[in-house]
Amino acid sequence: MKIVSWNLLYRQGAAAADIAQIIEQHKPDLFLLQEATKGINALPAHAGGYFYTLPWKGKSYALGVWSEKHPLETGSIELPFSRVPGKFPPRVAQVIPLPEFTLVNVHLSHGQLLNRRQLRKIAKSIEGPLAIIGDFNAIGPIILSGFKDVGPRTITHMAQKIVPFRLDRCLVRGVSCKNVEVLKRGQSDHRPIVLELHI
Repeated sequence: MKIVSWNLLYRQGAAAADIAQIIEQHKPDLFLLQEATKGINALPAHAGGYFYTLPWKGKSYALGVWSEKHPLETGSIELPFSRVPGKFPPRVAQVIPLPEFTLVNVHLSHGQLLNRRQLRKIAKSIEGPLAIIGDFNAIGPIILSGFKDVGPRTITHMAQKIVPFRLDRCLVRGVSCKNVEVLKRGQSDHRPIVLELHI
């Protein structure tokens, strides 16, 4: 299964037509999106298929998943969050059960202890083969029992167009990755990642 994941940059970032262009070129089965604004709901008009969003309370953007051929059942997991006043509102993860494994689309918190807690919550909430993909906002290695980091080893984000980070990742349990690619960033400040996953 070929999967693309991309943080779109909700402020004047990538549009539905930009996503459709990647779909046409790379032919993914699924396209995971972070920071998807209401304008991205027009994606099926550009690329066909089905599109599902998971809004966040208090935010103008959402997590989203596009499927080429098949309607999907999607769910969510509420993630641990900071209770400090003024911090980011509670985050959720988008859960996509597939026949062979479960896929979770994430945009994790910037706090380095908190985003590890969020990953542990996801890992404990879902049994069986699992792939967690998206914007991890994580610096340095991630150690999660039973999981392997199969995402790209190259830079995927330039903070303020200056500081490079590898934020867009993929952790798997019971799933293999036979190919990974990082695309040009286009209108976003993140680069899309392409993964071919299988059991």
